[in-house]
Amino acid sequence: MDATLRTTLCDLLGIDYPIIQSGMGRVAGPDLAAEVSRAGGLGILAGLHLAPDALRAQIRRVRELTDRPFGVNLWLHTEIRPPVDAARIPEATVRAVHGALNRFRARLGIPEAWGRPERLPDLVDAAFEVILEERVPVWSIGLGDPGPGMVRRCHERGIKVIAMVATVEDARTVARSGVDAIVAQGSEAGGHRSTWVKPRSRDGASVGLAALVPEIVDAVGVPVIAAGGIVDGRGMVAALALGAEGVLLGTRFVATRESMAPEFWKRALLERTSDATTVTDAFTGLYARALRNTFAGEYEASGAPVLPGLLQAGAAQDIYAEAVRRGDGEYFPMLAGQSAGLIHDLPGAGDVVRRIVAEARDVLTHLARRVREGR
Repeated sequence: MDATLRTTLCDLLGIDYPIIQSGMGRVAGPDLAAEVSRAGGLGILAGLHLAPDALRAQIRRVRELTDRPFGVNLWLHTEIRPPVDAARIPEATVRAVHGALNRFRARLGIPEAWGRPERLPDLVDAAFEVILEERVPVWSIGLGDPGPGMVRRCHERGIKVIAMVATVEDARTVARSGVDAIVAQGSEAGGHRSTWVKPRSRDGASVGLAALVPEIVDAVGVPVIAAGGIVDGRGMVAALALGAEGVLLGTRFVATRESMAPEFWKRALLERTSDATTVTDAFTGLYARALRNTFAGEYEASGAPVLPGLLQAGAAQDIYAEAVRRGDGEYFPMLAGQSAGLIHDLPGAGDVVRRIVAEARDVLTHLARRVREGR
């Protein structure tokens, strides 16, 4: 490839192009991760909630599909490592949550529920050990600081560490922990806000990409990867101009053939525009950007509280499962960024990588011509 698109991030991770696919849950399985890596980017496997044997099997499946570098994503949020003890949640809170959820259950024809949600399985540390044992090329961290000890154990096995943050303060923290690269998550990004303590409101940790990336670049001494609202070569060149060494894309890879997302989620991304998203904690208990739908709107209007640390998602899981069975996106968390209005097709993930590279080259050529011509 030409030197204009090769960055230090490419050399660090052993990839051809500075394009990374987000390890989003319900989306990023072995097929998606392998296809992105085969095309020269870095595919990331979603490891959250996977038991050790299941994670090991998926890692080995990626290796069956490609010999290129890839990564595994885990969360280190303080409410899931260790998981919040559901027994300590006040009974009144549990009943208020189910009171709101039961309205949706009635519409979908599924039984009411009033029980306390089960405590989430404590899987993160065991999953980390699998990553170490399998010597996965890259460990990708969302919603947390690994600390120097975990980073050191990765480096001892030749594993690179990438951490996503949404604030400059958190970027400095993970840099002190010794990570190899930092993802700067702008407020435009889909999915959960990458903080390890839940913000006081949906407006917390919500700085736009154009302001956040250069500030983090100036604050840390490791490569910075831009995430949020990027779907094409124009976005990639803009991120590089801000000082980023690469880009991480989530929403664009949801809408691909290899994505595990339900078809109604993919179709919704083709139909919606950039103003169709909202930041809500109604789906999981943690703030995340998603497409607006009946569930989010009516749950928030109800005034009901939310359960902490993904227990909210556990309480609503029967609703989400029924929504998938019906193909009904109005009652399912369709996480998406503000780039939704720029997505118009459902290509293969490898085609996305190749298209972005071609578009970026065209943009750079056009900009160089304008500079030469003094325009």
